[in-house]
Amino acid sequence: MLYIVSTPIGNLKDITLRALEVLKGVDIILAEDTRRAGVLLKYHGIKKPVLSFHDHNKVFCTKKVLSFLKEGKDCALISEAGTPGISDPGFYLIRACVNSGLDFTAIPGPSAVTNALVLSGLPTDSFYFAGFLSPKKGKRRRQLKELSQLATTLIFFESPHRVAGTLEDIKDCFDGKRIALAREMTKVYEEVVRGKPADVLKIIQKTPPKGEFVIVIDNRQK
Repeated sequence: MLYIVSTPIGNLKDITLRALEVLKGVDIILAEDTRRAGVLLKYHGIKKPVLSFHDHNKVFCTKKVLSFLKEGKDCALISEAGTPGISDPGFYLIRACVNSGLDFTAIPGPSAVTNALVLSGLPTDSFYFAGFLSPKKGKRRRQLKELSQLATTLIFFESPHRVAGTLEDIKDCFDGKRIALAREMTKVYEEVVRGKPADVLKIIQKTPPKGEFVIVIDNRQK
């Protein structure tokens, strides 16, 4: 059986009792980032073989994992943080299990998407998650213009070295809308900046951005 296990997005205590039980009971743990996995497992006193599973080796490793599963071994898949399969290579393995008719189940838990949505203070009754936008400015602006046609709350992931550029494009495509920028969620320095795109951009430009970001836009506001 493959277990898709959600793990903390920051605070190591944000993990369910069921997730800990599964991680202690499986034969092998598959991790997108073995170093971060090691910190989490050590914190909770779990000693299990950890196999690296990331975007660059997913094809090779998926074949190996499918063999393990066919042998009757139990495997747990964890991402770098949060819920596996959301904007990470876990989707490739999950789809392979579906195509091979192999059993798998998900152990729910933390998600940066829903956590940022709640912290944003923006409408939560419907939303569209767009993952990571293109790192190329032209394509990113085209994506934002297309998404501006959706009358709902929009959510994106962004890296620290691209967040200022993305906010510049959001300012142009969503002028006057309310947005929220969340970083370091569940950690000591958790921060959520709320306001119009131009105001949020000014705040980010004052200090070098650190940590992974989640951007939320209220695109229903007139």
